[in-house]
Parts: sequence; structure tokens; C-alpha cells
Amino acid sequence: MDPTLTPRPRPVRAAADPHDVIDPAILYFGTPVALLSTVDADGRANLAPMSSVFWLGSTALLGLGARSQTALNIAATGEVVINLPSSSQVDAVDRLALTTGRDPVPPRKHAVGYRHVADKFARAHLTPLPSDRVVPARAAECPVQMEARLTSTHPLERDDAHEAGTIVAFEVAVVRTHVHRAIRAPGTSHRVDPARWRPLIMSFQRFYGLGGELRPSRLAGIDEEWYR
Repeated sequence: MDPTLTPRPRPVRAAADPHDVIDPAILYFGTPVALLSTVDADGRANLAPMSSVFWLGSTALLGLGARSQTALNIAATGEVVINLPSSSQVDAVDRLALTTGRDPVPPRKHAVGYRHVADKFARAHLTPLPSDRVVPARAAECPVQMEARLTSTHPLERDDAHEAGTIVAFEVAVVRTHVHRAIRAPGTSHRVDPARWRPLIMSFQRFYGLGGELRPSRLAGIDEEWYR
């Protein structure tokens, strides 16, 4: 082909770039808040808020500080319950802020105001419910509760000499899911109605809820069972 006949891209009109280069300490652009229920090797319960979580199929990935009591408990027992509070339960979640199951409190956390709380369920004014397939309890008031077992552990920041060993991602398999009847999709057996489910969202250390639906998605035309 004659190279002189090859279409050339049109020059892009110069315009001011509206973006700034920043180096944020955290990248919490908006993720659901979860309350992780765990027990230690001696059966002592812990309940901790976090928002570094996502799901793919029946697998959840949980990002945690490796030295947190929750991380230590998951590593020791291989079990966790992922409780999802609704936006109306923001007060319960915030009661757990700046608390830790670690005793004594690690110096770094103590310096910013963390304190040890032994009974996190009581602190949050939440009720523990027995789980079906794992030892950690469910939080009765949370509309969604997922019992899960550890399948793999992924240390993060391994190439950073300063951060290596401080952050870990736990890959867990969800083995049972409980949802409040109020958020189920009518006429279905295994579906949540997104119009009824209002998760609590964390964005840059601040709490938000969802607004109304912006518009239908073309993906909604696919039956959810297709993903099973």
C-alpha cells in the first residue's frame, strides 16, 4: 500500500487539561462499608469496619492491615462474616471508629486516638446471631451477611521496603448469604432488589448513601442466574 495514501490522524486541537497530578495517601473513591466479624484462636469475638472490599462471583477480596486484630483472626481461623450495613446504620458503624480489638493498642494507632474495646458488638449496639457454616457471629441488624472461608492470602506492597508486610488481601469464598426479607426482589428466589437495598458508602473517610437510579442499564437485561 502506498504510504502516501495512508490516512493521517487529524491534529488534536490544543486545550487546557482540566486535570491536576496529585499523590493521594488513600484511594477511597467510593466503596461499600463492611463490618467484618471474626474470632481469634481462643474464640474471642471481634467486629471491625472496613471498606476495602470487592466481589467477583462468589469470591470476595478483603484488604486489611496485616497487623490488625481482624487480619490476625482471619489468618488464625480462616473464617469471617462480611456484614453489610445499610446507610441508615451509619451510627452503628461510626461507634466502632477509632476502636481496636488489639490489647495493648499498637503505638501507631494509639497516637491517633484508637482505644481497645473488648465487646465490639455491644459498642456498636448490634446483636450477634449464630452463623450456619462458620464460627464468627452475624450482625443481626445488618441487611446482608455473608459467611466466608479463607482460600488464599496475598501480601501486598512486597516491592516497597517500607510497606512490605503491612498490608494483606484475603481471598475468601462466600459459603452462605443471608439477606433481610425487606430487600429481596419480589417473585424471585435468590435476588436482591437494588431499589430497596441502600448500602453505606465510604468515600475519602466520609459516609455517603446511594441516591435514586440514574437510568436503566443494558446489563439489566441479562438474567442474574447467567452469572452463577
